Amino acid sequence: MTQTAKLTTPTHSDPAARAAELAAENQALRARMAYLLEQAERNHSIMTRHQAFDLDIVGASNFPELVGTIFRTLPIISELDSVTLTLIDEDADIQTVMLKLDVVFADFPDLIFVEDISQLGFDFGRRNAYSPPPKPLLGMYDAQRHARQFPNAPAGLQSVALVPLLRNKRIIGSLNLGSCDPARFTPSLGTDFIEHMASIIAICLENVISNEMLKYIGLTDSLTGVYNRRYIDRRLLEEISRARRQGYPISFMYIDIDHFKRVNDTVGHGGGDEVLREVANRIKAELRLSDALARFGGEEFVVLLIDANLDSAAFVAERIRAGVAGSMIPLSPELQVSITVSIGVACLDHATPEGEGEVVMRELIANADHALYEAKESGRNRVVSHRT
Repeated sequence: MTQTAKLTTPTHSDPAARAAELAAENQALRARMAYLLEQAERNHSIMTRHQAFDLDIVGASNFPELVGTIFRTLPIISELDSVTLTLIDEDADIQTVMLKLDVVFADFPDLIFVEDISQLGFDFGRRNAYSPPPKPLLGMYDAQRHARQFPNAPAGLQSVALVPLLRNKRIIGSLNLGSCDPARFTPSLGTDFIEHMASIIAICLENVISNEMLKYIGLTDSLTGVYNRRYIDRRLLEEISRARRQGYPISFMYIDIDHFKRVNDTVGHGGGDEVLREVANRIKAELRLSDALARFGGEEFVVLLIDANLDSAAFVAERIRAGVAGSMIPLSPELQVSITVSIGVACLDHATPEGEGEVVMRELIANADHALYEAKESGRNRVVSHRT
């Protein structure tokens, strides 16, 4: 006779032990639920902060405001230890225009410009027009390999993400993120969120840069490449206000090319245009970066000198006069022309009485214009200063 073993479900003979087990399970579930709620709240907070960040950069009205917001806000809301931005600027067009618009690049040490796409740090392999865009590169920080992307890397940087900035499948740069947490950016991490963030930043950058280019065109003389009257009027008002607050003088020059009609009559308007360009270059060669040169129209140029009294401005004007007259301007291998300029100089010093900015500006221009008239009446090719 054989016996069949019976399978039974174990039961707790002690109700107290079972209650303790259920209490422990309940406590673990509560802890898990609390953790999930905490994570959900944290994620919601992060999303809210990023939405606010998106609105801030979309609303940025100029290049410094946009870049400043990225560098100031992104490290905080994303809990990052380093954020840099690399932009492709093949012919330095972006840098040239931003400098013309008075952008101070020293204010943005983590803004990096490179000449071509190969300097971004991505491994493109063999690419063609049908190649998919590169994906973000995530991994451990290497001081040598990532030196270009993180020129001011903080001590203890451990992991990084290089995120391409794409516009219509065209790479315009990269957003570079760094953390002292070695597990923050690993190759296995999903990249949808940072790709989305980079796409918004790329759109904002392209829009702002395009708008700044248009602004530059609107403030620049297309023939000579120097500023136009619209720019100098705006700049003069700003500088008059600033000079009053900070107590330094500004000076203004009115420059006119002598007998320019004869140049056009002799060598034609093409030759006249070449003379205008060369004179602009010779004037600019005598100025500081803080000064501003503009073409007022025709053969007239003006110069705004910052923190320069009348004597200093007259000295610079004399250098400009000598620089223009010092050598002939070649128009072709067989043709050169001799050009001179007359210059009127006026100054606005800290003792100038208060008044409406536009009224003071018009008076300063008129004083320089009157001095120019005197220079031309007294024989041309000379500098006359307006003294009160």
